[in-house]
Amino acid sequence: MLYYISRWLRLRLRLRLRLRLRLRLRARYRIMQKNFSKDTKASFAFLDSLWFSVYRQKSSKDKVLEWIKKKRILSKKYVVVPIVCWNHWNLLILCHLGESKESKTRTRCMLLLDSLHMAEPKRLEPDIRRFVSDIYEVEKKPQKTAMFSKIPLLVPKVPQQRNGEHCGLYVLYFLNLFVQHAPKNFSIEDGYPYFMTEDWFCHEDVDRFCSELTQRNQ
Repeated sequence: MLYYISRWLRLRLRLRLRLRLRLRLRARYRIMQKNFSKDTKASFAFLDSLWFSVYRQKSSKDKVLEWIKKKRILSKKYVVVPIVCWNHWNLLILCHLGESKESKTRTRCMLLLDSLHMAEPKRLEPDIRRFVSDIYEVEKKPQKTAMFSKIPLLVPKVPQQRNGEHCGLYVLYFLNLFVQHAPKNFSIEDGYPYFMTEDWFCHEDVDRFCSELTQRNQ
């Protein structure tokens, strides 16, 4: 009996610590948004880190879409969507969703940046495509269902975390780097996408960024 009580207490403590970490990361994400330039804020839409997981719950789906509608995100070049599912963080960036599918300079695509590829980030693809479909619908821009299957979902190679706790910190690092270097326009016909070269990410910079954030949150 004592064994099961001890196990339950350890599980409860672990869940409490994860919740605290999630709230701290959410707060840091909001602070980062405030510090971005006016030009960045004009080109980007930033969704709350809780919205995607709440959207996946049928009872809350309509409420999330109502919040999203107010942001008019199809008018933005990039839409940042932190995803927190199964106690893991990754970063979805929706690119040029409001552009015509015939555009040669602004390709509609979705980038999924995940610091734990072994967790199979593509398993989120059905939910992501439904999410994008609902965004078009709520903004009164109906599209053919087949169109959503043709928007590329790309999973670039990015630095992989070295432990089970830093996925949220990596998401903030990816976001910060993308905001700094993403071009005003890009087409995946020029590469995958062309500005994400092998030296775009630096493990030393990731470690430094995560260390600084960890110290600030202590």
